Amino acid sequence: MDVEYCRPPRLERKIGKFGEIHFTSADTLFNCSDLAPRPMASVRLQSFACPLESVNSIAMSTQSPPAAQFDLHQPFAPSGDQPAAIEKLTAGFQAGRTAQTLLGATGTGKTYTMANVIANLGRPALILSHNKTLAAQLYGEFKEFFPNNAVHYFVSYYDYYQPEAYIPQRDVYIEKDSSINEEIDRLRLATTSSLVSRRDVVIVASVSSIYGLGSPQDYKELVIDIHRGEQTRRDHLLLKLVDVQYDRNDFAFERGKFRVRGDSIEIWPTYEEFAYRIEMWGDEIERISLIKPLSGETIRTVDDLYIYPAKHFVMPEDRIQAALKSLREELAEQLEVFQSRGKLLEAQRLSARTKFDLEMLAEVGHCPGIENYSRPLSGKEPGATPDTLYDFFPEDMVTFVDESHVTVPQVRAMYAGDRSRKTTLVEHGFRLPSALDNRPLKFDEWEDRTGQICYVSATPSNYELERTGGEVIEQIIRPTGLLDPVVEVVSARGQVNHLLEEVRLRAARNERVLVTALTKRLAEDLSNYFQEQAVRCRWLHSELNAFERVDLLQELRTGQYDCLVGVNLLREGLDLPEVSLVAILDADKEGFLRSETSLIQTIGRAARNANSRVFLYADKMTDSMQMAIDETERRRAIQQAYNEKHGIVPKTVFKSVRAGIESDAAKHRAAEREATAESEITYITLEYVEALEREMMSAAEDLEFERAARLRDRVGQLREHIGKPLSEVELPEKSDSSGGRGKGRRAGKKQKGINPSLAKIPRPKRG
Repeated sequence: MDVEYCRPPRLERKIGKFGEIHFTSADTLFNCSDLAPRPMASVRLQSFACPLESVNSIAMSTQSPPAAQFDLHQPFAPSGDQPAAIEKLTAGFQAGRTAQTLLGATGTGKTYTMANVIANLGRPALILSHNKTLAAQLYGEFKEFFPNNAVHYFVSYYDYYQPEAYIPQRDVYIEKDSSINEEIDRLRLATTSSLVSRRDVVIVASVSSIYGLGSPQDYKELVIDIHRGEQTRRDHLLLKLVDVQYDRNDFAFERGKFRVRGDSIEIWPTYEEFAYRIEMWGDEIERISLIKPLSGETIRTVDDLYIYPAKHFVMPEDRIQAALKSLREELAEQLEVFQSRGKLLEAQRLSARTKFDLEMLAEVGHCPGIENYSRPLSGKEPGATPDTLYDFFPEDMVTFVDESHVTVPQVRAMYAGDRSRKTTLVEHGFRLPSALDNRPLKFDEWEDRTGQICYVSATPSNYELERTGGEVIEQIIRPTGLLDPVVEVVSARGQVNHLLEEVRLRAARNERVLVTALTKRLAEDLSNYFQEQAVRCRWLHSELNAFERVDLLQELRTGQYDCLVGVNLLREGLDLPEVSLVAILDADKEGFLRSETSLIQTIGRAARNANSRVFLYADKMTDSMQMAIDETERRRAIQQAYNEKHGIVPKTVFKSVRAGIESDAAKHRAAEREATAESEITYITLEYVEALEREMMSAAEDLEFERAARLRDRVGQLREHIGKPLSEVELPEKSDSSGGRGKGRRAGKKQKGINPSLAKIPRPKRG
C-alpha cells in the first residue's frame, strides 16, 4: 500500500501565505499512514518578486517549498577548517538537527562558512547579532557574498529612546521620548517586503527582532497589487494608498508619499530608492513605469506592481472598532478594581488618560503610545505571543546566532526587564493591563520560532553546549595561516605613557591600535590626552549612533587616524586586519568587562594581522587572565603545528574597505535630497511663509518651544526676502551655544569621537 507523507495536525501552520498561496516545509514530513488518507492538492504559487523583476507563476506541490537560488560570490575557495565545517553544518541541517554549534576562532572565516551553508540549504536565513555595529559589518559581508539576492538589515530604528516609566519611591513619571532614524526605518520596511515576496532572503538583525512588529497577515492582506490593463477607478486607488499609510503631497515628493497629476499617479514606496508612475486612461491602467524621483525620467516599464504598506503597524478599519469596544470593557473592569481597593488617584489617572486615547483612536485612528494597545488592536487573546519579525519568515527558515555567548543572554533578559517596568505602570494607573502584552518574546517563545539554529562563537557558553549535547564543530585554522596573537602582561603603573610610545611605533609602520578602557569617561579622556600628544586618536562608545560607529571603524581602516579607544564595543566580530596591537587597560579588574570570555574576544581583535600583539596592563594575575592566556596559547599551538605541516607562512590579508550599510543609507539620503531639490530652489512666497507660521504655531501647541522659537526667527527672516530664491537666504544662528546633542548623558560631547555636534534648524513639515 502507498504510504502518504504529510504534516501532523499540531504542526500545521501556513507559511509564506498571500491570498491562496501556501508553502509547506518538507523538513517536518513524517509517516502518517495511520491517518485517513487525504488528497495532496497542488496549488499555484505566484511569485511576488520585487517590481524590477518579471512576475511569473510557478506550479508546485504542497509537500515542499521551492529551494531558493542563492548566487554565492566566492572570491576564494574554502580552506583551513572551513570545508569540514561547511560539510558538517549542511549535513546536520539536512538531517533535521534542531541545533548546532560552530566554535570558530577569530579570523577563521565564520561568516564565509555561514554563507556557504545558506547557499547549500537554499532556505531563508536570519543572522542574529548582539549590536548594531557588528550587524552593519555582517550586512556588508553578506551583501558581497550574495550580490544578486535580497540581503537586508533589521535593527532598532531608535537613535535615542527613553521608555515610559514611573518611579513610585519618588513619585516621578517619565514620559516616553525617542528619536527615530528614518534610514533604518526604510531598511526595516525593505526587510519585510522582501520576506513576503521571495525566498532568497538573508536578514541580518539585532535583538530588536524579538519585539512586536505588527501582524504579518494584515501586512500581506493590505498589499496593493496593480496590473497593466486592469480596470479600476482612480479615486479608489488613491483611497487604497491612504489606507496603507501613504500620504498625498502634490508638491514635495518624498519617501512614503504619492502625488497626483491628472490621470497620472506617482508613488515613492517607503522601502525603495526609486518611484513609480501609474498612467490611466479613464478607468484603465494604461502604463506602469519605474521612474527617477528627481527628474521623473522613465527607467523602464513593468506589467505588475505590488505596493507594500508604508508602516508595519497597519490594520483594517473594522479592527479598530472591535478593539475600542474591548478596551472600554477592560477600562471599566480596571476602574472597578482600583475603586474597590481605595486607589482613587490611580482610577482617576487611568480613566482620564485612557478615555483621551480612545477618543483619538476613534477619530483619527492613532494616539500617543498606541503600541500599548497593540494586543486588543491585533485581536489577540490576553497573554498571546506578539507578532515579530520571525512571523514574517516561512517555517523552514534557518537561524545563525552570531557571537551567541553574548546574543543569547540578551534575548533571555529582554522580557523580564520590560515586564518589570510595565507592571509598575499598570499598578499605578498609567496603563491598562493589556499594555503588558506589548512586549518582546519570552525566551521559550523565541526558541520555538527560530527554526533550525546554529550558534556561532569563539567562546560558546554552557547554554549552547547543552542545546547541542556538548558537540561542537571547531574552526580554528585560519585560511590565511595567521596565528592567535602573542599576549604580554605589562605593569599597570605608567600604562598610559607605555601605551603612548607603542601607539607611535605602530603609527610609524602604518598599523592601527585598539584600546579598551573600563568607562566611557576614561575612554574619552584618554583619547583627548593622545590627541594633545599629537597622536591621531578617536573614542567610540554607546553614545554614538549606529552609522557613526561604522563610519569610525571605516576611518580607522583607511588610516584617517591610528588609535581607537572604546569600552565594550571593540569586541566580538570586528574585522580590522590593519590592527596589530590591542591594549587592555586595567585587565586585572575582575568583572564583566574583564572576564575570561571578554578577554578572549578582545584579544581576538588583533588576530587578523601577522604582527599581532596584545598588552594586558595589570599588577596581578587573575583567574580570568590566566584562562584567557592559556586558551590563546592552546589555539596558537594548533595553528602553528598546522602551518609547519603544510608549509604555510602567515601573512596579513588586507581586505578592501567595503561599502556597507552606511553607504546604502548615504545613497538613499542623496536620492531623497535630489528628489526634494525642487523645493530648495523655489522663490520665497507669502504662501510659503504662512505655511511656516502654521508649523510654528503647531510646534508651540505641541510644547516644542525650541523648535517654535527657531521657526519664528526663520519666519521673520524670510518676510524680509519675499521674492528671492530660498537657497540664498542663510539660516539664522542658533541662540543656544551649548553645542549639546540634547539627548544622552553627556549632551555636550563630540560626534564621531571628535567633532562637536551641529545644531539643526528645523524645516517646516511638508504637506
